[in-house]
Amino acid sequence: MKLEIPEQKTLMYSMVVPIRWGDMDAMGHVNNTLYLRYMETARIQMMGESGFPIRPKGVGFVIANVFCNFIRQLEYPGDVLVKCYVGAIGRSSFDLYHELLRTDGGHTVYANGGATMVWIDIANQKSQPMPDALRQWLAPG
Repeated sequence: MKLEIPEQKTLMYSMVVPIRWGDMDAMGHVNNTLYLRYMETARIQMMGESGFPIRPKGVGFVIANVFCNFIRQLEYPGDVLVKCYVGAIGRSSFDLYHELLRTDGGHTVYANGGATMVWIDIANQKSQPMPDALRQWLAPG
């Protein structure tokens, strides 16, 4: 089953992640788990640079769900351009979508996916409203 990425989304961040030799599996292409790792790397970098890093204590984000649609095989050598888009924004959560492209592959999308990010009080394991500054960063204007 392929999960659809909504058209209504805002590009918030992009970064390049190198494909390492060890990212490949016995089939000669990047292992499926690494696609999610590339998305995670960009997501954590984006949140840290925005001033809302992933933290093990206090308040911060957890992932409520995550998915990936594999479209084309990634292979070594090369670099992956990971684009991060914000979709729907709720009281305590927002949807984050990703596209994975090769830097040498034009506009060809190799995978896409997403995650629901939930702002929680980590000690109590309960969601709480996102801070106003975060909400403004997610939906400027």
